[in-house]
Formats: sequence, C-alpha cells, structure tokens
Amino acid sequence: MWRDRKPEDRRRWVLDPLEGVGPLRFGMDRDEVRAALGEVSVSSSQAALDGSFRESYDDMGLTALYVPGMLLAGVAVHAETGPQVSLAGGELMDRVPSEVSAALHRVARGQGVRVGVNRDGDPEIAAWGLSMGAVQAWETSAEGYPARTDRAITQALVVAPELADDPYATDLVTLWRDIREEPVNTGGWPVTADQDRARWEWTPLEVVGPLRFGMTVDEVIAALGDEEPADRRGSFPHYAFRRYGQWNLEEERFDGAGLTAHYRLRDGGPRLAAVTVHGRTGPQVVHDGMKLIGQKVTALDAALIERAERGDMSLAIGCSGDLGIHGCNMYIRSARAGDGMVSEARFCDADWEDHG
Repeated sequence: MWRDRKPEDRRRWVLDPLEGVGPLRFGMDRDEVRAALGEVSVSSSQAALDGSFRESYDDMGLTALYVPGMLLAGVAVHAETGPQVSLAGGELMDRVPSEVSAALHRVARGQGVRVGVNRDGDPEIAAWGLSMGAVQAWETSAEGYPARTDRAITQALVVAPELADDPYATDLVTLWRDIREEPVNTGGWPVTADQDRARWEWTPLEVVGPLRFGMTVDEVIAALGDEEPADRRGSFPHYAFRRYGQWNLEEERFDGAGLTAHYRLRDGGPRLAAVTVHGRTGPQVVHDGMKLIGQKVTALDAALIERAERGDMSLAIGCSGDLGIHGCNMYIRSARAGDGMVSEARFCDADWEDHG
C-alpha cells in the first residue's frame, strides 16, 4: 500500500525557487513531465474551459498543473506519499507544520525574503513560488488497516512565477484544490474550551440542537438566533455552463454557532438535510457517554470500535475514512488545529449520502 511507503523509499527532490522541483522544470509539456518522472500512471485528470489542466499521479504522490498549451506551471506534492522536497537543506514534507514554518522564517530572514500567509494559515513565499499546507496524518494499525492519527503533517505547492503572488486565487490551482469559498485563516488556530461550548442534544436522523431536518433556510436562521451566515455555497445544475440555470443553495456556514448547514432541494426549495458541527468552535454533542466535538480523533475512533466489538452498535465508514454509527447517518470527521487535529461531526437525515 502507498501508505506503507517508508521515508527512505521516497524520492528526494530539491526545490529550485520559481524554476522547478526535482527533475520537473516549469514550462515542460506533459510528455516531458511524464518522461522526467519515468514510468508513471495517471490516476485522475481534469481540464478547464480555458485549456488549463491538472494531472494526478498517485503512485508518485503529486499533481501536475498545466497552463493552456499543456505547459507545467505548478506541482502539488502530497504529504505522505510524494517526494521529500528540501529547500536550503531543510525538508518541507511530512513534518510538523509549526517546525517547518519556523525553519522557513529563519531562511527567509537570512535572504531578506518576505513570508506571507496563505488562505489556510500556512507560510506562503512568493519569492520562492512556495505555498505550504497540511493534512491529517494516517498510519497503518496493528491489524493492518489505515487509521487516522491526531497529527497534522505538511505538504507543499510549488509554482511558476506567474502564479506565485497568490496561487490559490488562480483558476489553475483551483483545479487541484478550490478553497476560495472556505474561511480565511490568518494563522491562528483557536479551539473553544469544552466548558465554554453550548450543549446540544442529538436525535439520530431527526434533530441536532435546535435544528430539525427538513427546515427551510429562514427557519434555520431563526433557530440559530437570527445569525446571518458568514458564507453561502451553491452551484448551477450544468457544470460546463456555470451561469446557466437556477443557482441552488447547498450549504451555509455559521461562524457564531460553529456549524455548517447542508441543504437538499425538496418541496420546491432548499431543506436542511445535514449539519456539520465544527471541531474547534462548535457546540458539544454527547452520545452514549462520548463527547463528539473537539476531542482526539483517535480516542473517538477507538471508542466506536470498542462499542462495535462489544456488539453495542455497528460501524459505518464514510468515503473519506470517517467512522460513524450504522443506521444513524452520523460521521466523526476531523478538523485541523495547528499541529494537531480535533474531532467534529456531521449529523444527517436518513436520505443524505455523504461524500466527504
């Protein structure tokens, strides 16, 4: 399995700021990239209307980003599976985020280079075409299956000069990861203390706190004390023609309440179908003696597995590997909190199909 890849088995690449990384040079065409990588299989690809293109190589642990003309302009290196990338002698990948951030700041000061913060709250250095990120670390359990950890580990996006000023604002990078509508993180990771969280009850498939599945948008806002959403997200029915047809509301984020409401079209309009309670700031929900929000993810996973082994419940596994309770349509998710992860939960009605 790719998750079993040992550090010594990973390729070791050097970042050449604004020029390329490892054997890959910005401006290469797709055939040249494939030749530089050796025998590599394409795991997925996607093209935009303007001719931009992304191509992922899971065996290599990276995604290549091409501007129109199929010319390489960016490389996203995956945290656990991609090459070990170094800059000025320091390794960037699969490390503690705060340690990498501190090292980058030291090197930047020595070179007189400005370090900014990207939309995820991680270092971004336009002079080097480097934007850092982090994901949850996984490991192989004693039984041989993939298991989540409570750690965040670094990954990197390296780009050509034309993308360096604000990579995540470009259409090309959004082909790989679109975070334009996600909340901007300024570099802090506050986590509300458990005693300061509201306490909410949960009735599976029906209600969580004051929110009952099937509510209209206005009813959700009223139930949350007339809090206006910090952000709304939706889509048009025809992907290729993004402005064609009726825009459909899909979710609203309520930062004050610490949750996201998810909607499905029903009875002529959007109706509440799922609620994600945020791990860092959301209300506490307790089920069968388990606090579900703001806890160690590994502890909750272990508690669910223990109850399943006793026969108290059956487990459900979400498409992202999240564990949940079978028949309740609830999944324990994870949210980053600096160098670590905390638990959050998505509560759904009976008809909701969770896709991560």
